[in-house]
Amino acid sequence: MSELRFPDNFRWGAATAAYQIEGATRDDGRGPSIWDTFSRTPGKVHQGQTGDVACDHYHRFADDVELMAELGLGAYRFSVSWPRVQPDGTGPINPRGLDFYDRLVDALLGRGIDPIVTLYHWDLPQTLQDRGGWVTRETAEHFAGYAAAVHGRIGDRVASWTTLNEPWCSAYLGYGNGVHAPGIQDPGAAFTAVHHLLLGHGLAARALRTAGAGTVGITLNPADVRPADPDSAADAAAVRLVDGLQNRIFLDPLFRAAYPVDVLEHIARIVPPAFIRDGDEKLIATPIDLLGVNYYTPTYVAGRPDGAGGGGAFPGTDGAVEFLPPTGPLTDMGWMIEPAGLTRMLERLAADYPGVPLLITENGAAFPDRAGAEGVGADRTEAEGAGPVADTDRIAYLDAHLRAAHTAIARGVDLRGYLVWSLLDNFEWAEGYRKRFGIVHVDYLTQRRTPKASARWYQEVISRNGL
Repeated sequence: MSELRFPDNFRWGAATAAYQIEGATRDDGRGPSIWDTFSRTPGKVHQGQTGDVACDHYHRFADDVELMAELGLGAYRFSVSWPRVQPDGTGPINPRGLDFYDRLVDALLGRGIDPIVTLYHWDLPQTLQDRGGWVTRETAEHFAGYAAAVHGRIGDRVASWTTLNEPWCSAYLGYGNGVHAPGIQDPGAAFTAVHHLLLGHGLAARALRTAGAGTVGITLNPADVRPADPDSAADAAAVRLVDGLQNRIFLDPLFRAAYPVDVLEHIARIVPPAFIRDGDEKLIATPIDLLGVNYYTPTYVAGRPDGAGGGGAFPGTDGAVEFLPPTGPLTDMGWMIEPAGLTRMLERLAADYPGVPLLITENGAAFPDRAGAEGVGADRTEAEGAGPVADTDRIAYLDAHLRAAHTAIARGVDLRGYLVWSLLDNFEWAEGYRKRFGIVHVDYLTQRRTPKASARWYQEVISRNGL
């Protein structure tokens, strides 16, 4: 393949999330989160595993920052743990919690790495969930206060702020089909949570603006929704419905200050949208400077007028939409690998919602890690001394998706950077520790970090600013 170069100011980095790597869930005044509760609920997480220790990043962050610097990362996206900063989600701020992020930011800046802060990556304080969580309006209001508190401590050194990570997951997986915390199965609650998450974003974005934040954004996981048969009217209708529930329900209020009419009609069939108050959509549309895009896999659907199909993560699609099983090469998550979907998604966002720069805030893949160039042994989980992981499949995935991103740039998309998911192997939510997304291997027994072949490959990509 020919050499490709990215723009001179292109940002290269990696991303993580607090509950997935920090551990120290009872240290220094941290309160419980919904993931602490959920992971302790029998049958919810693989083998009952929790994030109690995870990668122990809370105690090992200095070494992890040195590793980032060794790999040449120019940016690091991390999330702040709300219950670490504000144990009950409201009321007094825990200074020891903010001390940790203070030290982390200083360490990053000391090694020339730009911190990108995500304020909410799914770890809602359990106290707020006990009062209704994102189904209640007050959670959105408390979120704005928490955002202001975090900015008040590290805002003098952090320029880039993201309010929410993937509110689709928080709402639909947390309150719709219940496979994520808090584990509620209620389609009406899912749609109510969507709105209050977006309202929380708007209120937090306004608070950050008032405090003088430089760059304010939100991170979504928009789906490239494709029809099983491009010539089928039923499949086209299925695409529009799923696109409305995954993409337009978030993008339109953010950038057009209004929910799509067809999506509101769909919501009203399940729950009266009385939770949307006058002025809410204007608040949600508080101007932002950057849209974070998380992309992993496309979504293929077919219309089912016979009443079959349905997807629990998409309320109201039962009997109308069939979600097709993935085909072709798959990741260890069972996700279809289709880099062209990233190009299509980036182009669609640039065309339909112009004027907002884009940043790929997550892209990566889980694969079974095998140790050594010869692939000796079974899946490497705790294989000390077995040599670096030769994860050629991950390299191929990342290479193909970076090429897809470059194609979008060449076609005029204002894409500012790429953050690989993930820096470290970590607690992969309901999958526990059995799925590994990291470019750095973590031995969970010893906490030893070992850069995989993909980390060294990415290091070279960064140094060349291209492929």
